[in-house]
Amino acid sequence: MSANLNLTPEDRAELFGDFDPDAHAAEAEQRWGGSPAWTESTNRASSYTKEDWRRFMAEAADISARMADAMRSGAPADGDLAMDLVEEHRAHITRWCYTCTYEIHRGLGDMYVSDPRFTTTIDATSPGLATYFQAAIAANATRHNA
Repeated sequence: MSANLNLTPEDRAELFGDFDPDAHAAEAEQRWGGSPAWTESTNRASSYTKEDWRRFMAEAADISARMADAMRSGAPADGDLAMDLVEEHRAHITRWCYTCTYEIHRGLGDMYVSDPRFTTTIDATSPGLATYFQAAIAANATRHNA
């Protein structure tokens, strides 16, 4: 997502804490700039209010917390509970960011385990969550493409 956010520096600090979207914007644009998902995400993000960002982040945190609960309960990553939660995750991305196809979602899951920045952030909720997410995303994509 582009750092072209319609937020004051104070709002950014309140919403994102130590995370600075600007610090990652150039890398993200280099990787995905010009793609339909990038364009859609940039357009949407630039119109979001502080309250929109709060809702987006609260929904994302809720999905992650429920995924962590599922993982800790022993629910298999390729079981209905985990796959239904990552389907909700995919829908959340589509609703807020860009059209997240199963192929794109699978790529995100792979990035969650291949990029230590993502792994560290996701695993802060619960150790091993990034790997669990990735496995559930892959299983869900297979389920929907079968």
